[in-house]
Amino acid sequence: MTAGSTVRPVAARVLILTASVGEGHDLPARLLATALEEEVRPVEVEVENCLPAMGRVVAAVSQSAPGVVFFRFRWLWDLGYWVFARFAPTRRATQVAMTRLAAPGILSLIAARAPDVIVSVYPNVTEVLGRLRAGGRIGVPVVAVITDLAAMHYWATPGADIHLIIHPESVAEVREVAGADARVRVVRGLIAPAFAVPREQPVARRALDLPVEGKVVIVSGGGWGVGDVEGAVEEALGLEPVTAVVCLCGRNDGLRRSVAAAFANESRVRVEGFTDQMPEWLAAGDVLVHSTGGLTMLEAIVRGCAPISYGWGRGHVRLNNEAFERFGLAAVASTRSELRVALERALAARPQPDLSFAALPTAASCVLDLVATA
Repeated sequence: MTAGSTVRPVAARVLILTASVGEGHDLPARLLATALEEEVRPVEVEVENCLPAMGRVVAAVSQSAPGVVFFRFRWLWDLGYWVFARFAPTRRATQVAMTRLAAPGILSLIAARAPDVIVSVYPNVTEVLGRLRAGGRIGVPVVAVITDLAAMHYWATPGADIHLIIHPESVAEVREVAGADARVRVVRGLIAPAFAVPREQPVARRALDLPVEGKVVIVSGGGWGVGDVEGAVEEALGLEPVTAVVCLCGRNDGLRRSVAAAFANESRVRVEGFTDQMPEWLAAGDVLVHSTGGLTMLEAIVRGCAPISYGWGRGHVRLNNEAFERFGLAAVASTRSELRVALERALAARPQPDLSFAALPTAASCVLDLVATA
């Protein structure tokens, strides 16, 4: 080394494993990757769709299941979830079988990327990684990122070095699954950075060309556009203070066309497809009616847009709904009459934005701290 030269720190290699079966996994993967790249510490990040590496059987089930259970045989999701996650004997058998099927491809992927740390935002691969890590077949730290409130089987695993969660209320259940000594951190950075910046409701409404006066209800079917979306729109329209109902249909073009046709003569209804303006929509809205839980509910809480879970309520969403009610984080409606009551209560007083999340450590910093101490 010549005089005066400096040694560049070696960049940490981070492998983020997601599954391209919906924005609920891909979005936090992208946001985490961007946040890692913006850290002061040097880092190289790769985001990988893990499904091809998990093998044909696992990939086929993971890719086809949402289309079947969301739109065709909805009762299958309750049955399948009970078999694969709720009933302990079949759950353990499924986890072992999945690990055997997926291990060769996942280990090959890890060997090819040679990461210093592996981050999973998809529960099925989290389960596989945890078992491989606990068995000594993965020699680098594994981070389990959890973007649900409850239903922690597969999301949490004893083999993970740390669990990063979005709700402090999840800690106890994570440790029930992963062990009493499991490392758990509540973090920010898995929703858009714009949510950390306060946004006045009138300003957001003007930016979105919404009425400044009156109440605005946001109805969302998630990225898949599922649940009783039209029913939620109808119930919101039946309430006198509501001056606009925004229906977010995700990537479900059929739903978008259907809703647009059903309310073609209703000037108060605005129909949108997939959007990257959720920080604006939820700042503009007074109430969110959402069908699939997950990060969207947290986004509403942060913005002060009163969340109501309605329209799906199957499988893991059923358990999340129970937790939303138990912890007082969101209202839950199972029928349209219950939804009307929940809407009336929520519209009576808009909650204050929850600014506490801005003070949490970032998921990116927790990942890199794990690399530093490994």
